[in-house]
Amino acid sequence: MVHTREPEPEPRVYGYTRTASAVLTHFICFVFTVFIAVLSRPGTSWFSWHPFFMTLAFSFFMTEAILLFSPHGSPIKRFPHKTKARVHWILQCLCVSCAVLGLAAISYNKHLNGKPHFTSWHGLLGLLTVCVVGFQSLAAVPLIYPSLAKGWSLAKLKRYHATSGLITCLLGSGSVLLGLSSTWFTASVREYTWYLSALCPALTALVIMNQVTSAYMAKKRLQS
Repeated sequence: MVHTREPEPEPRVYGYTRTASAVLTHFICFVFTVFIAVLSRPGTSWFSWHPFFMTLAFSFFMTEAILLFSPHGSPIKRFPHKTKARVHWILQCLCVSCAVLGLAAISYNKHLNGKPHFTSWHGLLGLLTVCVVGFQSLAAVPLIYPSLAKGWSLAKLKRYHATSGLITCLLGSGSVLLGLSSTWFTASVREYTWYLSALCPALTALVIMNQVTSAYMAKKRLQS
């Protein structure tokens, strides 16, 4: 006879810490996005739309889309999983739309100024991230409409989606960090402001990484 071990209850302090981290992440991604919007002043030039749309895509919409599934900080925690999945996909579609607009803005700006495209690590990683996040959103459609996942295990699809989603999030955070090293940003802020700004995508990525890995580690403990 096989006995299934009951998972040990998690100390309350861990739950409080994770809740505080999730709430802080909501605050950080909102404030950071507003800060970049104020700094870039979208509409003053073609370039100004690039940092605005890219930050809105990867620091706000993508982060909020993933935090919807946080057991400690989801704004729609009490809603059914199906509702969360649909809202998550909508936010991801908004992320893709903003990312494409940001990419189009910088491409057109470089065209107007006769500058070469995708010559920096920021540009190359940004292009890769936009392509990956677009593919990620399309690949998620069978999870919303299971009838399309013929011959595929939904459990495996969810696991693959979570893993690739974490990679996409890290790519987005990396793109934002490289963007903060650009001539435009370093010339626009003071040194201490730069370090505070760099902490925003770095801390957000750590919280998201902890959320995704903890969720699948908990599932393995329940199954063992």
